[in-house]
Amino acid sequence: MRITDKQEFEKTNVFGTGTFNAAFAPYFIGNSYLNPLASADEAGVGLTNVTFEPGCRNNWHVHTADKGGGQVLICTAGEGWYQEWGKEPVSLEPGMVIVIPTGVKHWHGAKKDSWFSHIAYGVPGENCGNDWLEPVADEEYDALEG
Repeated sequence: MRITDKQEFEKTNVFGTGTFNAAFAPYFIGNSYLNPLASADEAGVGLTNVTFEPGCRNNWHVHTADKGGGQVLICTAGEGWYQEWGKEPVSLEPGMVIVIPTGVKHWHGAKKDSWFSHIAYGVPGENCGNDWLEPVADEEYDALEG
């Protein structure tokens, strides 16, 4: 369900918006917010609710690891997009789960007319990291339908 109004969105965003994502702001177009749900120290894995304002998306990026790694997105509120390099974009809605293997170039974020949240789960592995790449071009993003 698309939600443009922030107050309406907050009623459906059961894991909370959290605080402005200042640390990763250079890798996003628009504003995003982080609400840590569990740390790797306390739970063995990190879980964070990531919220994107309408039109916000992260840059193309790749999760790296010597063994294991990757990321799982659990869509929880609003509507968004996920796209792997060279593939068609996938429309995201609450309840969808996206599994992103290590080494796959991709991006994700909100639709231009909806707030969007997902829980990000970093799959455990050895020497896990993240390579941030180029922004998703405005022309590419603005052409998305749905």
